[in-house]
Amino acid sequence: MTDQQTIYICSDGVGETAEAVAQATMRQFGGERIRLKRFAPVKDEDEIAQVVEEAARTDGFIAFTLVQPELREMMREEAARQGVRAVDVLGPMMQAYIDTFNGSPKREPGLLHTLDDDYYKRIEAVEFAVKFDDGKDARGLLQAQVVLIGVSRTSKTPLSIYLAHRGIRVANLPLIPEVRPPQELAAAPGKLIVGLTMEVEHMALIRSERLREMGLPETASYASEKRIREELSFADDVMDTLGCKRIDVTRRSIEETAAIILRWLNEMPEKR
Repeated sequence: MTDQQTIYICSDGVGETAEAVAQATMRQFGGERIRLKRFAPVKDEDEIAQVVEEAARTDGFIAFTLVQPELREMMREEAARQGVRAVDVLGPMMQAYIDTFNGSPKREPGLLHTLDDDYYKRIEAVEFAVKFDDGKDARGLLQAQVVLIGVSRTSKTPLSIYLAHRGIRVANLPLIPEVRPPQELAAAPGKLIVGLTMEVEHMALIRSERLREMGLPETASYASEKRIREELSFADDVMDTLGCKRIDVTRRSIEETAAIILRWLNEMPEKR
């Protein structure tokens, strides 16, 4: 077996669905020694044979999303012949849909990335997140569906971008004791304000690493526990005033935090 093991992503579309599932699985096991190799878009049976042959040679396995029935059947047969584990990511879900709703699949690869209204909504949301990142323009706080607030290094920006890729308009605002929050931050119907918090010791480590990356002394007050406690205390007061929901992001991934926010957003009454 090779030192680095491989999961092969095979798709007749873009391959992002299978890769996302593989990455989620890898996170459960650490996955430091595992790499992903994507084959997409696969067009014919010869390419399927190539993927399976390489997976067999390297003792890897395959995660595939093939909507064309002939390619899916070829993958199953070739994988069985060469003793390679091949995981059909879409097949069981499609079959469940057919069995339950009597639907008929379009069998068109890449529909996830079709240039439909949802696609343009996601693009608009990403542009919105960039424009109103880090409190650049307080007007974004009035237009956003979700407003993220918190002190520096609580993952506001990456979380904003992640939610934007789900089509959510997100603005974020850093809370700094020396700066009074803008009036536009006030709670309003249809707007979800979420306060992000973190344990002091964990934040001190993150800020020290950030200073190191920037070539600045790690002894700067920015990374001191005293300064961090002051900032978190100020942020708590702001969050108390707003009565907003809070999430401790200390041991949560971006995906986990986003899932909580999306659930809260779905539970909100529709804006009249």
